[in-house]
Amino acid sequence: MSYLILVRHGQSIWNLEKKFTGWVDVELTENGKLEAKKAGELIKIKNINIDIYYTSFQLRAKNTLKLIQETLQDKKVSKKAWQLNERHYGALTGLNKDEMKVKLGEEKVHQFRRSWDLRPDPLDKKSPYHPINIDAYKEIPINKIPDTESLKDTYERVLEYYKQEIENEISNNNILISAHGNSIRALCKYLFKLNENQISKLEIPTGNPLVINLDEKKRITNCKYLDSERSKDLVVF
Repeated sequence: MSYLILVRHGQSIWNLEKKFTGWVDVELTENGKLEAKKAGELIKIKNINIDIYYTSFQLRAKNTLKLIQETLQDKKVSKKAWQLNERHYGALTGLNKDEMKVKLGEEKVHQFRRSWDLRPDPLDKKSPYHPINIDAYKEIPINKIPDTESLKDTYERVLEYYKQEIENEISNNNILISAHGNSIRALCKYLFKLNENQISKLEIPTGNPLVINLDEKKRITNCKYLDSERSKDLVVF
């Protein structure tokens, strides 16, 4: 039996400010740091030894993982992949979600956030929020950097990386992935065989480890959030 642990980063500054964040590199709030430390403590209590760590290129996911590893007193070097980045919200990036509900209507904003294949308008390449203008992404091939994405787009890039780099490691290793709401939703769609309606309803709490047990054939035998007070409906369990 192996463990796959999925952790959405702790609360970020733009989570708190209710902004569409996407690929903008923002830090954790103090509460987000506490969430990350608690995630580490909960994993430590379960006495799960992590063999391989993965994270995105984004500061909030990397620092969540750093705090988890510090809590576990584990100095293994993590593997960083831009493919695990959050969904790119295009022209919505940096805008306040509540203000957009007033401007566009609650239903339209819900569609942008939860629909399967609807993309917001592209973000202007001159914007300081565009990934081509953010130092953290300088090593990503420019033809791979999006101007906007749907959840379907995010799913495709996350799954390509997962199948190529992570899936084959699961049989013999316990793996932890520190990533983002939509990149983890993408993984859950694949792992739990969710349809487009189910994935639209899936919420991923910040800083709460989702522990998935897999047998030797990589079939899920059990899963649960370690912080039961902040767990969300897994749709399938």
